[in-house]
Amino acid sequence: MNFENLLVAIENGIGQITINRPSKLNALNVATIKDLHDALENLDDDESVRVIIVTGEGEKAFVAGADISEFAHFSVEEGAQLAAQGQELLFDYVENLKTPTIAAVNGFALGGGLELAMACHFRIASDNAKMGLPEVSLGVIPGYGGTQRLPQLIGKGRAMEMIMTAGMISAEEAFRYGLVNHVVPQAELVEFTKGIAQRIMKNSPMAIGKAIKSINANFKEGVNGFETEIRNFGKCFGTEDFKEGTTAFLEKRKAAFNGK
Repeated sequence: MNFENLLVAIENGIGQITINRPSKLNALNVATIKDLHDALENLDDDESVRVIIVTGEGEKAFVAGADISEFAHFSVEEGAQLAAQGQELLFDYVENLKTPTIAAVNGFALGGGLELAMACHFRIASDNAKMGLPEVSLGVIPGYGGTQRLPQLIGKGRAMEMIMTAGMISAEEAFRYGLVNHVVPQAELVEFTKGIAQRIMKNSPMAIGKAIKSINANFKEGVNGFETEIRNFGKCFGTEDFKEGTTAFLEKRKAAFNGK
């Protein structure tokens, strides 16, 4: 997989996507969003990949926002289309991947960068990371799901303050808010994230995919998350992973899941 703005590697069941536009602090432009979609799709379809890590190149930025030069002169209709296409192609897409996807936030995660991190299943930050949604300082609002996911993760009041002030919070504040799960030194970020990935990989890929769907259902309008959980729980009973997991438990051995 070769991409203009990404580095993609697969090692020991972990797929790593590194956003590689360091001269632009890894800002998201239309081409990078498309690259990210394609890379994520390829990794999600690869049965050898059990966990995906998304990070940024360098020590300064995960993604320092969207590429403003691309949309500074857009019309109302073009602006709405930009948000709709971006959400469908990347941000909603990441959230609904069956493969666990972790954001390793290695520096600034602002605007679209924080929105990308929030769309991942969970987040780990380096101690130098700074996060924020500064869009109102440009006369616009977050358009890639930020007004929806930030309140879900940290609560309405804190999200209102972050968005209205256009300010940044530190990694430690993000940890206290529940926006990130862990804060680690910059030099240890990727290896620490891989350590969590390896713990995830011991479990059933099929069950994890069903769990992701069930958790996400609670946040979808008009969807009953409990009913989704019941259906997915039942579906697990017809899988090879369920048979292997229960048999291994009864035989007092480690399960060897195949994701089917």
